[in-house]
Amino acid sequence: MTTLRCISPVDGSVYAERQAHDPDAARAIVARARALQPEWAARPLQDRIALVRAGIARLNEMKDEVVTELAWMMGRPVRYGGEFGGVNERTDYMAGIAARALAPIVIEDSPRFVRRIEREPHGVVFVIAPWNYPYLTAINTIVPALIAGNAVVIKHATQTLLVGERLVRAFAEAGLPEGLFANLFLDHATTEALIAERAFGFVNFTGSVAGGRAIERAAAGSFTPLGLELGGKDPGYVMEDADLDWAVDVLMDGAMYNSGQCCCGIERIYVHRSLFDAFVEKAVAWVNGLKLGNPLDPETTLGPMANARFARTVREQVAEAVAMGARPLIDPARFPQDDGGAYLMPQILVDVDHRMRVMREESFGPVVGVMPVADDEEALALMNDSPYGLTASLWTADADRAARLGRRIETGTVFMNRADYLDPAICWTGCKDTGRGGALSEIGYHNLTRPKSYHLRRMRG
Repeated sequence: MTTLRCISPVDGSVYAERQAHDPDAARAIVARARALQPEWAARPLQDRIALVRAGIARLNEMKDEVVTELAWMMGRPVRYGGEFGGVNERTDYMAGIAARALAPIVIEDSPRFVRRIEREPHGVVFVIAPWNYPYLTAINTIVPALIAGNAVVIKHATQTLLVGERLVRAFAEAGLPEGLFANLFLDHATTEALIAERAFGFVNFTGSVAGGRAIERAAAGSFTPLGLELGGKDPGYVMEDADLDWAVDVLMDGAMYNSGQCCCGIERIYVHRSLFDAFVEKAVAWVNGLKLGNPLDPETTLGPMANARFARTVREQVAEAVAMGARPLIDPARFPQDDGGAYLMPQILVDVDHRMRVMREESFGPVVGVMPVADDEEALALMNDSPYGLTASLWTADADRAARLGRRIETGTVFMNRADYLDPAICWTGCKDTGRGGALSEIGYHNLTRPKSYHLRRMRG
């Protein structure tokens, strides 16, 4: 029997542990969800929406407990209040567009023929959720999947072991049929075995590139549709006509918030030479204003990384870059709380180039490299010099220029004068090693259902 343990980054203690379900127990839970799904799908859409909204409302009532749990499990400071703003925004939007997104496409309804395309739920949707935004990333799929008539089974990362359990509890207490939305504690082998057995109608995974490859291997030959949001190395490009103060504030927040552990966090910044020195000076001042410390302290703005090994990766990238000529601008004396473990000081690097891992490989921590560029062409070449493609953040007063450049960037989303944000009306998607598929928006509903066509010929009596 495998024991799953959440080691808290706050103090290194075991914060929670659960026994992993054995394969037969897991199969039984999935089978129950599958058995309940047809009756759920047959319920009126507005009933499903109402119950999903009630589940989110019940989760909101647990806010104080959730915020504290998150701090203990993955280190986000309590001052930020959890993930409820995004959870509620995404739920409201997806509930609001459900009728339109799921409506049949009627080709003909005449005395002779009825021809239409309907949206059919996949059946059981499996959500494999990450630890960095364990509620937000899960809600992206849970809410539209349930509204569309699917059952949902969730498995969370061990680092945020209690999240799936709490989500299921909230929905059950709100009146969702027991077993329709279920939580599993699984090891990798059982997870992969269930996928290979075609236990699920759709699998959504958010995590590492290596994890995505393992999911694809497990699903090979099963023809199970997959949604994969994997790594990122999102760039920001500050043009010569940018609002400099606004660019510094948003880009540095995008680089440092959640200790840099954001799917679409800013990991590299290119600045037009005319603004480079001023940008760097302001960025250093911004970062020096952060307070690294215990996430349970309301004054803390930068908590520990979720795990000491994640912090070790960032330290190694920074050390390698410095050895290759990069210059760190943040004085360690300003952040004595850096303990060499999970508590990691923020860092800005200049004199960087793309030979360095810190500019090309995912860091997922509070470090950002800043490079000067001469023009759009140089910036474009550097932004595209990455195996990832999730978002790109462009800073200019010229929307047409941003759109022209955006069409040439290999990315899923192009931002102008903002960064590190997920708009539920816009499809959340990526390219290259960032993965495939799309969440939220009407396209998110289409991915969580399949088209079913009807060609009905009416016979004259």
